[in-house]
Amino acid sequence: MERTLSIIKPDGVEKNIIGEVIKRFETNGIKIAAMKMIHLSKSQAQGFYAVHKERPFFDSLTDFMTSGPIVVMVLEGEDVISKNRKLMGATNFKDAEEGTIRKEYATDIEKNVVHGSDAPETAAFEIGYFFNDLELHSR
Repeated sequence: MERTLSIIKPDGVEKNIIGEVIKRFETNGIKIAAMKMIHLSKSQAQGFYAVHKERPFFDSLTDFMTSGPIVVMVLEGEDVISKNRKLMGATNFKDAEEGTIRKEYATDIEKNVVHGSDAPETAAFEIGYFFNDLELHSR
């Protein structure tokens, strides 16, 4: 059983597609082990995206991620990291496959509706950033 972090970004929350995103997970055999809605401060967003600190998009990304509430979730299931990434689609929505979340709902490379961990090590850090052990539930 594998776990990963998923975020519905401020644009997804604003578009009222939280339920649609969750439905896609659940209809593809992915279980939700934890979920909450939060509004990141600038320093919290910078801490989460610290790996990108030297990248030119760091400031615009952290500004965007603090522009409204987000929904953070821990997803659980067999091979859930790759399943989630397939459901999300390519980071650049123009390159995403038809039927993916980003292809259907993203408007640009930053406002691409969802985030998902890319590896087990990343997932462990990202889950720990938002959730403590008492908030995680196996289903």
